[in-house]
Amino acid sequence: MGHSEEVVAFALTNWSGPRPYVFTKCGLRWDEQGYVHRNLTADSIRRECEDSLRRLNVDVIDLYQIHWPSDDLEEGWSAMAQLQKEGKVRWIGVSNFNIEEMRRAQAIAPITSLQPPYSLVRREVEQEVLPYCRSNGIGVVVYSPMASGLLTGAMTRARAASLPASDWRSRDGEFKEPKLSKNLALVGRLSAVGEHHGRPPGQVAIAWALRNPAVTGAIVGARNAKQVEGNVGAADLYLADEEIAEIEGKNEKEQELVTAA
Repeated sequence: MGHSEEVVAFALTNWSGPRPYVFTKCGLRWDEQGYVHRNLTADSIRRECEDSLRRLNVDVIDLYQIHWPSDDLEEGWSAMAQLQKEGKVRWIGVSNFNIEEMRRAQAIAPITSLQPPYSLVRREVEQEVLPYCRSNGIGVVVYSPMASGLLTGAMTRARAASLPASDWRSRDGEFKEPKLSKNLALVGRLSAVGEHHGRPPGQVAIAWALRNPAVTGAIVGARNAKQVEGNVGAADLYLADEEIAEIEGKNEKEQELVTAA
């Protein structure tokens, strides 16, 4: 609700070295009670942009993205394109859009980037969305490559069972049986591959997402500097084809077929 932008502004105040790109989003508004709703009307997006510029204390936002599609997609994307023409944002992108929604937006103005969920446990975008982005020159910045902590190696069966009700993961099927056992087995394979490289399983999970040629980058959450240092090495971690097969469990499936035969 704006706080993260203020934190980024504070960090930039004492930043040394080349200025990093600054990305933020629009399309989700909140009221005084904290209730969040989608809004892609032109007036709302313009107000959000002005508020973000003020909180971030920058003259221009490098990449401005829509959080989620809604019925007023065309009005919202037209407003984004206008902000770009005015120089308030450099590039404009979308998040969680399907191909049909991206086509509707592209009829108005080019899309710089798509931000979809993508991980070893959420691979829906592989079939159509990622190939579409690659063929249309749309950058892809994936989110949750470690599946909200599930693939970090820190999530155990006991920890998953003790997640508080206030944590949305306590209601997520991936953190419950029968999927939990399958996901923990996946973490075991990530750990095995990581041991060959001296890397933690979460870093291997990020590298797996980055190895897709359609993926430009990955958003990785971190609560402290140590976590950042533990994840950033994924950018230069190369996974061989046989390691990809091991991670995805293909070797085990082939062995099962041989045994069955």
